[in-house]
Amino acid sequence: MRVTLSLALLLTAAMPLHAQRAERLQVPVESHRLANGLRVVLSPDHTAPLAAVAVYYRTGFRLEPRGRTGFAHLFEHLMFQGSANLGKMQFIRLVQRNGGILNGSTRFDFTNYFEVVPAHTLETALWAEADRMRSLDITAENLQNQQDVVKNEVRVNVLNQPYGSFPWIDVPMAAFTNWPNAHNFYGDLQELEAATLADARDFFRTYYAPNNAVLVVTGDFEPRATLALVRRYFEDIPAGPPVPPLDVSEPRQTEERRQGRTDRLAPRPAIAVGYQVPPRNTPEWYAMGLIDQILGQGTDSRLYEDLVQRRGFAGEINAGINWGLGSMFNYDGPMLWMAWLIHDQQVAPDTVLAALDAVIERLRTEPVDAPTLQRARVKMRSAFYDMQEQFFGFGRADLLASFALFDDDPARLNRVEAGFDAVTPELIQRTAQEYLRRTNRTVYTIVAGAAGGQE
Repeated sequence: MRVTLSLALLLTAAMPLHAQRAERLQVPVESHRLANGLRVVLSPDHTAPLAAVAVYYRTGFRLEPRGRTGFAHLFEHLMFQGSANLGKMQFIRLVQRNGGILNGSTRFDFTNYFEVVPAHTLETALWAEADRMRSLDITAENLQNQQDVVKNEVRVNVLNQPYGSFPWIDVPMAAFTNWPNAHNFYGDLQELEAATLADARDFFRTYYAPNNAVLVVTGDFEPRATLALVRRYFEDIPAGPPVPPLDVSEPRQTEERRQGRTDRLAPRPAIAVGYQVPPRNTPEWYAMGLIDQILGQGTDSRLYEDLVQRRGFAGEINAGINWGLGSMFNYDGPMLWMAWLIHDQQVAPDTVLAALDAVIERLRTEPVDAPTLQRARVKMRSAFYDMQEQFFGFGRADLLASFALFDDDPARLNRVEAGFDAVTPELIQRTAQEYLRRTNRTVYTIVAGAAGGQE
């Protein structure tokens, strides 16, 4: 299916602009709000007998308490430890025994839980999600158990992995100045250990209430009947207190920042750059999405062509807005566009940086030509459609939940393509001049501390 879609997109690139606009994807979207404040988004799609259920809570790394780094992620684990009608780990077994898949994740501005199930078991998934929203079993035993699990996860995934926190934790901590954006969100081991039962129960009451959540259902279902099920299982869950406001803003960056460290496990050096990006949904933000396509996405991108193919500094280069933790669509707050690579030992970091600067400076000083801009639009459209197909419908649910949670407007999904189509070469250049200036960037370097993979 994706091969056919990609071919259609390439053919679309050759059409006049008015014809392209007629071919934009239109996703059915129904939006409701229950009496307890829960936002409900329904998007039927009858192409396969599957349904995705996604619950997004408006909390994440930025909102965890000071002195409790990693707490939002720790709480994600607690959500699988049982509720009034489902014992420890029974939620997972219930979904899997009904032929479904499930997962949860913690991000900057939300924590989410989703299931993709055979359509005829949709009611079971809704009942189970409502059960843990209503009655999560938060006990001292469950908390201690999951503290140990998460601390082990930090040791395995970060502390004992080469490049473990690079660049997805290292660069935001170096680039931002406001604590919600700049702390170690995977968690300091001592602070994970310090989390108390009272902390967990207060967090649940405040952030896991229906008035701080969005429920999205996509797939093969009838909206009217499904909304009735949602009301049956969710509407009598009590609303929580208003979530206290938090200032997560960042000042305009006016000087380059540099940090780095020696990684005792890294066999080769690495370098990353991070630039603060424009606010979401602005014309410049759309332009930055196309800049990402031009500079960093695919083997036709300018950074790949110059640093990898021409200069041979590395085998690949990675780039993106909200890299490693999502997409440019599913966050709400200050964010970075990052580009990074693991490079050869004999190449000095400043040599890599000079080459990167030359590529970026060209975008700041020369307007892109029409074919370059059109190719960026086609790549962006293809990536956007691919996001919606991921995990059997969960990708669409993720986008709908993000637009509902952050903008109170899930139907924005159907206007995203128009935002990219409105970007001009002049806007690309102005955006690059403001947001890709050296005084708006953070450079982070890794010094290799291992020889041949050994210390």
